[in-house]
Amino acid sequence: MADETMLAITEAVRAGDRERLTALWTPDGDPLHRCTVAHHLADLCEHPAESLAWNVRALDAAGRLTDERLRAHHDGLRVRGFYPSLHLNLAEDYRRLGAIDAARRHLEEARARLDALADDAYGTTVRTGIENVERAIRE
Repeated sequence: MADETMLAITEAVRAGDRERLTALWTPDGDPLHRCTVAHHLADLCEHPAESLAWNVRALDAAGRLTDERLRAHHDGLRVRGFYPSLHLNLAEDYRRLGAIDAARRHLEEARARLDALADDAYGTTVRTGIENVERAIRE
């Protein structure tokens, strides 16, 4: 059975439609839906404080997500695989806001969870992102 909400989220993401994504946000809904919507809304924010708020929501939703729920959506997904990217996104938001200590803490959290990622394009993207944020902090 298709998850109509995930289909709607996917369509809104592909269209870059912030209004549709915002309409799909429910603070007490399915954690997978909340995590996915918040993660993608953060990407559409121009201001890092607004992005940070959505990324915190995504991390909070991930904390309520179960592997069982993820397997119902896609058998290859596990919650632990979400955390490197979620912490990377928070690190970048904090860096952009000038909160360097917070950025470093989230980079440490992301690095500590890299074993959850496969050696594939997604894993490479996250690892490269961590390196880029670390470099930006040094500069």
